[in-house]
Amino acid sequence: MRELPNDQLLRKRARQVIPGGMYGHGHAAMLPPNYPQFFERGEGCRITDVDGNEYIDFMCGFGPNLLGMNHPSVEAAAAEQRALGNCFNGPTARMVELAELFVETIAHADWAMFSKNGTDATTACLTIARAATRRRKVLIAHGAYHGAAPWCTPSHKGIVDGDRAHLLEYEYNDLESVEAALEEARDDLAGIVVSPFRHDAFIDQEMPDPEWARALRRICDEREAALILDDVRAGFRLTFGGSWETIGVDPDLSAYSKSIANGYALAAIVGNDRYRDAARSIYTTGSFWYSAVPMAACLATIQAVREEEAIAQMERSGTLLREGLDAQARAHGFALRQTGPVQMPMVLFEDDPDTAKVRGLSAQALERGVYLHPWHNMFVCAAHREDDIRLALERTDDAFAALKREHGTV
Repeated sequence: MRELPNDQLLRKRARQVIPGGMYGHGHAAMLPPNYPQFFERGEGCRITDVDGNEYIDFMCGFGPNLLGMNHPSVEAAAAEQRALGNCFNGPTARMVELAELFVETIAHADWAMFSKNGTDATTACLTIARAATRRRKVLIAHGAYHGAAPWCTPSHKGIVDGDRAHLLEYEYNDLESVEAALEEARDDLAGIVVSPFRHDAFIDQEMPDPEWARALRRICDEREAALILDDVRAGFRLTFGGSWETIGVDPDLSAYSKSIANGYALAAIVGNDRYRDAARSIYTTGSFWYSAVPMAACLATIQAVREEEAIAQMERSGTLLREGLDAQARAHGFALRQTGPVQMPMVLFEDDPDTAKVRGLSAQALERGVYLHPWHNMFVCAAHREDDIRLALERTDDAFAALKREHGTV
């Protein structure tokens, strides 16, 4: 009898000891069936699954790999700190150094705190806003993702009404919907949570209207509420600071995670002086929140982003990828929609209501060694160089040809 591939064997073993065999965003049920679930190693912008298949990776671990995997200076900093120790009774000097660097780097930041993942950070921002204002209502955009805690998880399983009792929804870039939510909040508004741009799953990404963003800032000022920027996904990919610095709008509180330590588990909460006392007053902690190795990695990551001009490199590579995919789609008779910043591309098709075409393209690309995602925004990292992008495009051209044979064109 033919032996199962390693990935299938691991799935079989996992089903015996892990509910469903997989959890969280790693659950591959919504991916084409040829996608691997288990990986062995990575270097730069390449990943290799447990069956030895290598891919040019455009998911970057769902965002954390900003500079590419095994970046030399980041790994050296992490190894140096690991030799000294990681988890003590309290933090090391790395925590103070890192807080100083965040305050220096991010224009609206007067202080910083650290945790482990994006949900920690967004939840802390919400808690700080409520502690400062002594109010309950928080506005969030319909369909936006801010983490996996009960107040924000996209699933309703195991959630009770009280978990979301004081959340009110608005539509991104729609001031009228914000004003309607404000009418409902009345004098109980603690804050407005906003993403730097709309990056919901399954739909086109949408950049913020600067006038709309300025209106949110004005509303929060008038009502003495917190403007909270969820920069977990985009932080340090669009600009070397807060993502709304480019449109001249400073939030009161911001949440960071994903790429700030190039794959090491770390998140940051930053804020202005108005919220300093509230941040000091709340109780939020974790056994590993003082871990020194991720903080050392973050210090090295921020330094490398600056010295290596990583954002400009991602822009160049992302632009080359976007232009190449667009030309290929047209050449094969498809109408493609590419939205959002080139560093965080979203690729969808016109006339594809059941996403069959984008899922088909992703599956064909994977067979050719290019890891795309059919319904989530993707990520370009600084390790994607021109040769990597051109090789990926050679393979996606073949993928488009295969898709045309399977589905025809628009």
